[in-house]
Amino acid sequence: MSHKCKQLPDKPLYGGGILKGQEIDYIWVRSWVKITDIESTVLWVVVGTKETCGATVIAREGCWSFVKGGFYLEAPLNTSVLHFEDYNGRNVHIEVASMSLQQFSEEQWRAHQDKAIQQVRKRNSIITVTDRHGAKLQGAKIKVEQISRDFPFGVAISSAILDNPSYQKWFKKRFTVTVFENELKWPSNEPRPGTSNFKTADKMVEYVTRNKIPTRGHNIIWQDPVFAPSWARNLTGERLRQFATNRLRTVMERYKNKFIHWDVNNEMLHYDFYETKLDDRNASLKFYQMAQAVDPNIPLFLNDFKLVESCGNGSNVDGYIAKIREFQRNGIKLLGMGLEGHFFNGVNPVFSRAVMDKFATVGVPVWLTEVDVSLKYGLEKQARYLEKVLREGFAHPGIGGIVIWAAINHQGSCWQMCLTDKNFNNTLAGDVVDKLLKEWHTGKLTGKTDSNGSFSFSGFLGNYRVTVKHPLRRRFKTTVSLSKGVGPQHFQIRTSHKNIEWGMNCRVVAFSGEKVTTVVTGDS
Repeated sequence: MSHKCKQLPDKPLYGGGILKGQEIDYIWVRSWVKITDIESTVLWVVVGTKETCGATVIAREGCWSFVKGGFYLEAPLNTSVLHFEDYNGRNVHIEVASMSLQQFSEEQWRAHQDKAIQQVRKRNSIITVTDRHGAKLQGAKIKVEQISRDFPFGVAISSAILDNPSYQKWFKKRFTVTVFENELKWPSNEPRPGTSNFKTADKMVEYVTRNKIPTRGHNIIWQDPVFAPSWARNLTGERLRQFATNRLRTVMERYKNKFIHWDVNNEMLHYDFYETKLDDRNASLKFYQMAQAVDPNIPLFLNDFKLVESCGNGSNVDGYIAKIREFQRNGIKLLGMGLEGHFFNGVNPVFSRAVMDKFATVGVPVWLTEVDVSLKYGLEKQARYLEKVLREGFAHPGIGGIVIWAAINHQGSCWQMCLTDKNFNNTLAGDVVDKLLKEWHTGKLTGKTDSNGSFSFSGFLGNYRVTVKHPLRRRFKTTVSLSKGVGPQHFQIRTSHKNIEWGMNCRVVAFSGEKVTTVVTGDS
């Protein structure tokens, strides 16, 4: 794959930046690096140890590469020296130029998140009420209530939900998207070669379809041999290819158009099971080409861990961006990127934001797909870390959805992180989720139209129920959809009185810029 070789570094951002003697919780690090003596390698930026890695980049000999990342400081550092090193510990000559540093307090970082949320997850709206002749109605009482969210926010589920009304109620109250924890994986669906078992998966697909819950298809095959069927791990060559191809076609044809995404070959850059066993460096590409042929309208996701969580070697942001572009050049039209988000080495929101920034430039959907925090931190720190991760993801304009990895099994437990106990009482992590869901919801707003017949509000994107009552007219209800766009979104509600109790017809005209949408509703 050819890349344009950058001959000179750009000038340092922000004039280079100076770390002053004030409270520092977050540090942005940006610089340009160039290597010699080796064709290419992964470089990382660390302060002392691997646990304090702040950035990675794939550098190429003789070319300047941009490094972007930083550090979240939970405690004072015992060193102020940044190290630029080869990830694998090899001796490499590294030149560093145009270094820039920026510091932020906790309050400053949070203020930036809140500003970003206001810009990308909310929108200003103006509702104007008129009579059937277009005359604007002043003094009409308005109630605006958000009834659904635009941003997909969900949690994994297990088959335990099928016969547990409490589980179902808990999920439906909070979440709008899901993924099956294990029920769609190859070992579950083909426990013995040639013997299919989709009984549980069928029930779960029927459940989410009946309840209109968008669901990710996770996963078709898995690059880690530990998660291949035990009987398939020692297969090689054509026999493995036949079984893997049959697995892909069987599950995708069975559930065609049932899922919003497909994770085709899970964690493909962390491992190389199929490339090695099939002796084919293009094995993963061929699986994606087969998947596109079977279900061409559904985005095919690349999904991996240690991308947004912490520094990685094989599974790094540059490696996956290169893989996405390789797939696109080879005809894969609908691709997506899943950042799993299993946080086992603390959290570093600066690093996470830098990774999301890079992926956002590629032009494919990017989701946080399996977010959890290790139980080893204890429940309080686990919850605190979870909040930081969720805020960072929700605030980032490049993130299209978030799924938490906290499926509840039949015993009432979870893999690493539960949001409830077995009786569906919140854990501390569950309290965090409920707090954020409330914070990221407009709720109910009330007021009166002004002299222009207008009522203005700022709300989270989604659907709203609008109730209007004027002293000289009867009350009525309608729904409007607050969607992404530039500038305020205008809704014109034109009423026409009907001679029945509780009866009004209204026409809602939603317009922003040059786009106009008309919705006609009947009696309330």
